[in-house]
Amino acid sequence: MEDKTLRVIDEAGNEKDFEIVLTFSSEETGKSYVIYKEPGDSDEVFAASYDETQEDGGDLKPIEKESEWDMIEEVLNTFLEEEETNE
Repeated sequence: MEDKTLRVIDEAGNEKDFEIVLTFSSEETGKSYVIYKEPGDSDEVFAASYDETQEDGGDLKPIEKESEWDMIEEVLNTFLEEEETNE
């Protein structure tokens, strides 16, 4: 996931490329997360957990717990605030 592009294959076998916004690991959950969006100026973001020990990141796992969504939102907001400050 180093190249900032993520190829997602849906249940029907269709491939779609996304831009990686941010990856991070949480000591609290013991998981690694990726936040990604469609290429371009899209403001809609998606998030999933993945296994960073696998070379290709393995399968994306859906975020199912509200507490994880809250943590992801907090991390993303902090990241975006830092980006604004650096511009």
